[in-house]
Amino acid sequence: MTAFRALRFFTLFALTMVLAGCNQNSQQTDDDVVILRLGHTLDTKHSVHKAMEYMGERLETLSNGNMKIIIYPSSQLGTEREMVELLQIGSLSMTKVAASPLEGFAPAMKIFSIPYVFRDNDHYWKVLNSELGKSLLDGIKPFRLKGLGYYDAGSRSFYTNDRPINSPADLAGLKIRVLNSPTAVKTVRTLGAAATPVSWGELYTALQQGVVDGAENNPPSYYLSRHYEIARYYSLDEHSSVPDVMLASLRTWENLTPQQQSWLQQAMDDSVVYQRKLWQASTKESLEKVIEDGVEVIYPDKKPFQEAVKPFHDSLKGTPVGDLIEQIKAM
Repeated sequence: MTAFRALRFFTLFALTMVLAGCNQNSQQTDDDVVILRLGHTLDTKHSVHKAMEYMGERLETLSNGNMKIIIYPSSQLGTEREMVELLQIGSLSMTKVAASPLEGFAPAMKIFSIPYVFRDNDHYWKVLNSELGKSLLDGIKPFRLKGLGYYDAGSRSFYTNDRPINSPADLAGLKIRVLNSPTAVKTVRTLGAAATPVSWGELYTALQQGVVDGAENNPPSYYLSRHYEIARYYSLDEHSSVPDVMLASLRTWENLTPQQQSWLQQAMDDSVVYQRKLWQASTKESLEKVIEDGVEVIYPDKKPFQEAVKPFHDSLKGTPVGDLIEQIKAM
């Protein structure tokens, strides 16, 4: 076992012991009340966290107090990857992850990291709410994960420390943090930068110390993470739309009765509608706040970016993902 794998093993083991030691297993009953433990990496001010709180409220109401969700925000239970692993072994009930890293489980999930696939926000949500969107969630079931739904995470755009990005040429020579996704890496490389995967919790320091020259994300994440304090240029090229995905442990899901599953799914669906409204307000507020702080927000012409990634799209023709792109374009 390498030192890195050993460290990951002991970290996961420690998290499992913490959950077990605090009686925080994936599904605990107390006087017939089912308690679900939900961990995530986001700030408590984030619209997704607020939506999770709303989901908990709805679940408690729908179940007449027989089901509850306890939330552990801000990476209290580890990184996204560590929490997914806890789900797989049944030591945690639920977590939220960005869709891109899920391509390691279901290759079709890479569709969200491919740039400029969706025409606009309406087209994006039409796809997510379609049978195609549901089939993407079902694709992760063999990995002991249950996909419950999508939260809005807007579009990802570049922010940088030392220079604005007006065209793909401005990305040349820059180290840009990306999600841990081969497709996200290829997207940024195609646009001319050096793609560097860094965990979300370590990104502020990586920007501060010059480990990376910039990153890419949506406005609320850019603002709430305080990355704007270092990366003072934000270019809204909106190259990809990567939703957040709510996952449940398949073991937890299958231990629920059909009625309990129905309540949980309904609570999730209600929280999606609630979060989309919050997201729109949060995006507007985030941009206003960073501009107020002196960040230079750029609205570049998207055509050069779209042209730069055309060879990437062409390389996918005749593949399952290429066929998926054609289905999406036809919607």
